[in-house]
Amino acid sequence: MSQPEYTTAQATALTNHDRKPIHIPGSIQPHGILLALSTQLEILQVSNNTQVYLGKGPEDLLGRPLSYLIDPRQVEIVKQCLVKKIGSAQAFKVSINTLSEKRYFDAIVHRTEEAVILELEPTDSESEVSFLSFHALAGEAIAKMQSTSNLGEFLHLVAQEVQKIIGFDRVMVYQFDESEAGSVVAEVKREDLSPYLGLHYPATDIPAQARELYTRCFLRFLPDLTAEPVKLVPTENPTTHQDLDLSYCLLRSFDWCCTEYHQNMGVKALLVISIIQEQKLWGLISCHHQTPKYISYEVRKMCEFLGQIASSELAHKISHSEWDYKVKLKSLQSEFLESISQADNFIDALIKPEIRLLDLVSASGAAVCLDNEINLVGTTPNIDEVQALIEWADTQVSDNLFSTDSLPKLNSEALIFKDTASGLLLMRISKIRRYYILWFRPEVIQTVHWAGNPQESIQAQADGSYTLSPRKSFEQWQETVRLTSLPWKACELDSAIALRNAIVGIVLSKADELAKINLELERSNQELASFAYAASHDLKEPLRGIYNFSTVLLEDYAQVLDDDGIECLQTVVALSVRMETLINALLRLSQLGQAQLRLQATDLNELLNQVIDVFRASRQDSGLVDIRIPRPLPTVLCDRVLVNEVFSNLLGNAFKYNDKAEQWVEIGYFSQEEAEGQGSRGAEGQRGMGAGEQGETRGITHTQCPMPTCPERSRRDAQSPITFYIRDNGIGIPHHHLETIFRLFKRLHSQEKYGGGAGAGLAIVKKIVELHNGKIWVKSTVGVGSMFYFTLE
Repeated sequence: MSQPEYTTAQATALTNHDRKPIHIPGSIQPHGILLALSTQLEILQVSNNTQVYLGKGPEDLLGRPLSYLIDPRQVEIVKQCLVKKIGSAQAFKVSINTLSEKRYFDAIVHRTEEAVILELEPTDSESEVSFLSFHALAGEAIAKMQSTSNLGEFLHLVAQEVQKIIGFDRVMVYQFDESEAGSVVAEVKREDLSPYLGLHYPATDIPAQARELYTRCFLRFLPDLTAEPVKLVPTENPTTHQDLDLSYCLLRSFDWCCTEYHQNMGVKALLVISIIQEQKLWGLISCHHQTPKYISYEVRKMCEFLGQIASSELAHKISHSEWDYKVKLKSLQSEFLESISQADNFIDALIKPEIRLLDLVSASGAAVCLDNEINLVGTTPNIDEVQALIEWADTQVSDNLFSTDSLPKLNSEALIFKDTASGLLLMRISKIRRYYILWFRPEVIQTVHWAGNPQESIQAQADGSYTLSPRKSFEQWQETVRLTSLPWKACELDSAIALRNAIVGIVLSKADELAKINLELERSNQELASFAYAASHDLKEPLRGIYNFSTVLLEDYAQVLDDDGIECLQTVVALSVRMETLINALLRLSQLGQAQLRLQATDLNELLNQVIDVFRASRQDSGLVDIRIPRPLPTVLCDRVLVNEVFSNLLGNAFKYNDKAEQWVEIGYFSQEEAEGQGSRGAEGQRGMGAGEQGETRGITHTQCPMPTCPERSRRDAQSPITFYIRDNGIGIPHHHLETIFRLFKRLHSQEKYGGGAGAGLAIVKKIVELHNGKIWVKSTVGVGSMFYFTLE
């Protein structure tokens, strides 16, 4: 049977076996008797062996009150059980007069949903074991168990002390793993017996129903696995007409499968004590004897008490062994989260230094995925494989945290990178965005020693179904386990969850801070824009008055003023003109800050025609200038009026700051591919471009596109981002001024040089370009020329 077939068959067989109602067998073991009572303490059912122990047959007891059998004082003890919770047991000594003698019993009473159950086991003494006697027997064992902090040594001591008390041939501590399979982690045995220490047992050996009963009833005793069970009379409870629930009964009979399983191991007597950790079944203290062996109720209670002490101490031993590791993880968490919360770059904080991200869960590699950006750390699959793994997780993983130590068994495509990622811990940070952190562990080939071939317990039936059947052999059987990594520990998963919660908290905090800042900036910008508009608008009226009155004084009162007074008035007029220019620039910039774009498909050739016509009209006295357009400009989606202003300002500056005898300006564009090739070239590298090329003209003329709305060109332009440029052979810009020239009112020269101006043109151009989600920059060489680039998106 292949591994996949075995896994399927095991699941089917376990499901079928778990349906077996082993808690209602309808019978008990023969070393005691059982009475089922009504809430009025009337005997409803008895085991069919009362004649042996009491000298009274079932027919003599059914329908009788309990007082018919035991004295009133003892009946009162049973009556107290009616107010206790289901499963709570009360033990006491009982003496019953039979036809031949007085007999003593250990009585154990508990209640179920439908009845009160009284179990009686014969004993030689009517006195209970005193506390001092109990302490003398158990105290030394407890002291030894508490004296060691080593988990392995502690478990061996548990087995040793239980074996000392009960004298069984073999006592083992059996631990369950995550898959409910188990292994022997401690053993004390007779020297001639084969060792079971270190052997593994499949989950089928102790199915779910049996494990569930072990969590309810902490001790199970089978003194003679060859004994015939004793039926209950009647079989069904006459009140409920249901089989009696014997879940909490010490005398409950055993399933044939359990009998055959242990007999195949050579076991005739069995005592099992539950080890409970954090309200879950951690393991069992399993005691085997080669011959039938009875243990008194007091000794069994002592063993159960030791089991409870072991369960309590186990938490401390496990905590002690894991404490240092957990402290290390907590320390890493604190440092890591502090660095993330203070970092400006989220990715850098996660992966630098990389070892912190790996140590956080003891992984050998990790991948940080934020949308389509993936950063790898340590030993990992490649980018494409990680991308495919995330796509698989998108459809197969619904939880925010997912872990497996056998990824190739879940995703066959992961076989190709099993050496680096047989183990996967995946953390989803966001369900809206594709934000993941993945940790990887390599394949670790393991050799597992089974107690017999586990596949032998699965039997195929003629109808195609599978059933459990006890294995015949428990000889050591080796299996090589591949495609698995070291398992992820609970504390490592907790560490990942803590990281996720912290990241979400940090991101939300950052987002909240940014939202508040943006809101404040938006409010401040609106207030500043409103202030600038109001101030510049309101300042124009008094400024106009200053200009007008100064002009009147010059015209009408010049004869009464001396030369110094006239010069002062002329300065006031000049300054008011300068002031009006600055106010107009500020007003324009504030208007742009509140403007709404009116986007439309614009043929830039037509727009440039208009700009050049206006430019030509304004420079009639300047002679011919050379404007070069190497190829027709495209049609773009933009605000026509504002882009007109961009070209007007840049074209005007190109000729304004030019002291050459022969001035020229070139206007063109690059596609995305061309821009990547041209972007690193400065004005020097572009000097030959335009001269002698098609489209060159003398004077203020340009070449139009013969088919400006060509569908093919429009389609091409819409798909490829475009970078426009305006290049000149002017005076150039010093390198240290390339960034500052776009500031408002920034001039590199005095008012007397190059025609003056407010120094606002490039600030306005930058604002318009940014309104179009574009950007503008410049490259220049002093004495050679400048090249302004801008994009419109």
